[in-house]
Amino acid sequence: MKIVLLGAPGSGKGTQAALLSKQLKLAHISTGEIFRDNIRRKTEIGLKIKEIIDGGDLCPDELTIEIVRQRLLESDCENGYLLDGFPRNIAQAKALDDSNAPDKVIELYIPLQKIEKRITGRRLCSKCESSFNTSVIGDVKVCPKCGGELYIRGDDNAESVHERLAVYESQTAPLIDYYKKQGKLFTVDADLPIEEVFESVLQVIK
Repeated sequence: MKIVLLGAPGSGKGTQAALLSKQLKLAHISTGEIFRDNIRRKTEIGLKIKEIIDGGDLCPDELTIEIVRQRLLESDCENGYLLDGFPRNIAQAKALDDSNAPDKVIELYIPLQKIEKRITGRRLCSKCESSFNTSVIGDVKVCPKCGGELYIRGDDNAESVHERLAVYESQTAPLIDYYKKQGKLFTVDADLPIEEVFESVLQVIK
């Protein structure tokens, strides 16, 4: 099964992808995590990505497409994949269709006016990398799962959120019609508790 998760920043793609990966035994491929991993390890690609991001630009399609293409060739993708954060635009979607087209595309829908509150309340664990929200855990400083230190992503602030939503509306939202025309799009209400969203996504996959 080859699955793409679509949704605005803060719609819960990473959380649902982690749950689905465990349940379905599929490789969870997050372009954001691939970028951060390469930057941390200071690989040739990582240094190039860091230079682009530090300059305030988005990673070009050619580089992103090649990174994902190479990742999908790895052995853990033989039985399918779970893509989170890719494709981000029509050009990337066409490239994916040409090489390794998805079976289903699941849109995690949440009204954009609720996104800002959700993102600015997000807290990530520096140890186990779990994601939480202050609306659930309150203003705690340590991870409820492992006791690691919680931190706020540098771009999880109101100004950055507005910019990211504008980019989503202009570049990523058109993918909804793109996949709808292919008959591959399924929409799930993501403005619900995590467990309910997960069950809805599973029903779509089954």
